[in-house]
Amino acid sequence: MPDRHRPSRASADRGSRPQPQPGTWSTASGVVELARSGSDEQAWTVFVNGVASSSVHTGDPTVLEFEYLRWMADVLDEREPAGGPLEVVHLGAAGCALARYVDATRPGSRQVAVEIDEDLARLVREWFDLPRSPALRLQVGDARERLATRRDASADAVVRDVFAGDTTPRHVRTLEFTRDVARVLRPDGTYLANVADRPPLKKLRREVATVAEFFEHVGVLAETGLLRGRRYANAVVVASPSPLPADRLVRRAARAPVPTRWVDGDDLVELVAGARSEHDPVAPSEPVTGPDVGERGTG
Repeated sequence: MPDRHRPSRASADRGSRPQPQPGTWSTASGVVELARSGSDEQAWTVFVNGVASSSVHTGDPTVLEFEYLRWMADVLDEREPAGGPLEVVHLGAAGCALARYVDATRPGSRQVAVEIDEDLARLVREWFDLPRSPALRLQVGDARERLATRRDASADAVVRDVFAGDTTPRHVRTLEFTRDVARVLRPDGTYLANVADRPPLKKLRREVATVAEFFEHVGVLAETGLLRGRRYANAVVVASPSPLPADRLVRRAARAPVPTRWVDGDDLVELVAGARSEHDPVAPSEPVTGPDVGERGTG
């Protein structure tokens, strides 16, 4: 599997550029702040409207400070242990930390990162010297609208990390959106969705119920404290048309710095019991029919 602490030569060359400077900028979506992370002068956190949205190490793109990004990297590493190039669609760009990781560990990968805030996309290019096209293309626009333009079976992975504040917008967590994710993925592709939730895990349970309608193989990586109803935290929903490397992900979770658990099979069925899938809102002129009408339009 890829060595997480050995960046590629191209990444090392990019790391020699001058370091960005901390500060605050007004953007189309509000206020963006760039701040150092601790005492490491090469570690940076991007805050969007006060919410920590990305953590980037300019010297080593394989360093992923946010736990949920480590989980996503673990899944990609275990799904494709040979380390070959990938085609990845990132919905929600921020600092492009995971895209930088893929570029460093899988030379030749081609990636697209969609960011709705044009000003933030420009700033991130200036700060972090991201891989250039075609290695990484930054697209400005709505995540769902950009996904809809993708060809069928054109991506090895789709990563959804879209937030407005600390909430994932509804239009990128519905059954209709997930249908498009399934269309874009290849038969052995992987869908990774970042979900922030708190007990009683209503959001996470509905996300899993929705994803399971299109993908035969589904699992969740999450902090043990979240699953036990003790705290607000992130979880990653993992889905694929093909089997997931569950045993290896269990071992990865056991080695995580934060107590982490991989949930699938009967445990996942128990977690999601009673949850209903999420739908797009019904248009006012659309007939209100069907057994799940009561679920539409809820948050």
